[in-house]
Amino acid sequence: MKLGGLEILKRVRDGSIVIDPFDESQLNPNSYDLRLADTLVTYAHDDMPLDMAKERDSFQVKIPMEGALLRPGEIYLGSTVEYTETADLIPGIEGRSSVGRLGITIHATAGFGDVGFKGTWTLELSVVRPVRIYAGVRICQIYYEPLMGDFMPYESDKYQGQTLPRPSGLWKEAEEWN
Repeated sequence: MKLGGLEILKRVRDGSIVIDPFDESQLNPNSYDLRLADTLVTYAHDDMPLDMAKERDSFQVKIPMEGALLRPGEIYLGSTVEYTETADLIPGIEGRSSVGRLGITIHATAGFGDVGFKGTWTLELSVVRPVRIYAGVRICQIYYEPLMGDFMPYESDKYQGQTLPRPSGLWKEAEEWN
């Protein structure tokens, strides 16, 4: 069961959910809108395929005031303005329907976080046709679900505490399957 908007507000006020900065106008009936930060990360352009067993060069691009044009076939990593953390809830993110109606996907597979995650959210942005995006737009929404039973909190250093979009860290696990 997902928390309702008023329960999210109650928990933000008592400190058991952290959303920073928090603006009550971004609260929804059962979620909270998160905004797109002003930095995108993309992988270096060349004809070489991405190799999940190797760290890949990437670069940051600031979204200008006139917006950034996203093109199909590219991977763009964005992040949320808002830093979030919870100690005992499963956070999840979904794109806003108004964003999806423009053909923008905000996550490829990472639609939920782990209990204990602390940081901004990296968004895996893709588009079906060219779309101009802007920093500060309400791009997605976060929701929270209770966790049943005993659990172990997220403690990996791969993404914990991130404040900018972070490229894939899967290469750090290569020894496990190579």
